[in-house]
Amino acid sequence: MTRRANVLGLGLIGGSVAAALRSKGWHVTGSDASSSRNEEAMSRSLLDAVGIDAAAEVSFVATPVSHIADGVRRLLAETKGLVTDVGSVKAPIVDAVTDARFIGGHPMAGSELQGLEGADAEMFRGAVWVLTPSATTSDETFATMADLVRQLGGDVLALPARRHDQLVAVTSHLPHLAAATLLTLARSRADDHAAVMRLAAGGFRDMTRVASGHPAIWLDICRENQPAIVEALDAMIDGLSDMRKIVSETDSDTLLQRLTDARTVRANLPGRVSELTDVSEVRIPIPDRAGAAAEVFTLAAELGVNTANFEVVHSVEGDRGVLIMVVDTASSDVFRGGLIARGFKPSVTRIA
Repeated sequence: MTRRANVLGLGLIGGSVAAALRSKGWHVTGSDASSSRNEEAMSRSLLDAVGIDAAAEVSFVATPVSHIADGVRRLLAETKGLVTDVGSVKAPIVDAVTDARFIGGHPMAGSELQGLEGADAEMFRGAVWVLTPSATTSDETFATMADLVRQLGGDVLALPARRHDQLVAVTSHLPHLAAATLLTLARSRADDHAAVMRLAAGGFRDMTRVASGHPAIWLDICRENQPAIVEALDAMIDGLSDMRKIVSETDSDTLLQRLTDARTVRANLPGRVSELTDVSEVRIPIPDRAGAAAEVFTLAAELGVNTANFEVVHSVEGDRGVLIMVVDTASSDVFRGGLIARGFKPSVTRIA
């Protein structure tokens, strides 16, 4: 039977979700506030139909952040399947929707291209896809969505919504605002010295590349994630003030240490997901409490456990599920200990 999905909002990410689903054989129905965007999506073969498919088993909301909660509520009312979103701010949405069929999501992927021109079925392959289950999200919803993310090539990372917002404020939102500030500074210098912009190469271009994204989406993001972004900006300002002091006092030893530490951190940044070669199977009976499966994945994220594969199966002793995760052997012991500390009863078997 052909699987069916909805995509509400047909920008870069929505279009890429539609393309990825269709590449896997799904029947995809989509809609956008712009009728011309609907027509373009059909002409690019990103959709099978325009509208809302009531029979869809999963629906994605890919509208601007400030409109996501309304879109989620609409799809929960008009379909029977699970609903997720792809917004880069999560807490306001998760707080606004308390339904067992909803789970917040954020694929950490993108393109310098805008709109459907940049839609790419392979965009999510190897990318981190954050899921932010709430206390009301059912284990079935979480497990189904996590499995679908994996099918689309993503690496599932479960985080509480507010923790997600704090982290992306530093890793995504702050870099964009910093790049915009740096470019504004360069332009102001260029007014006096035309050669400045001709000298803008190498590191300058690398650092400011993120500013090439669509400006309009950042108005919503900065409004919806304002507290976390302001906190990150304050920390950045403090850091720059400290760096200013180091440079102005010609404190070469401290400067060398700061730059060396930064280089080390940069070298250790994780890349795209790679295949694990030394793995163990962790079997975790899911207790009869809401959100238990999501709790396991959240713990894995907190402990830095690399997950190569997972599935949820039914126990032979009843209707409770068993979560089977294939993880990096090097982290299996600390993962097992963390699970036991939280009341789970895992068993670990090394896979030869």
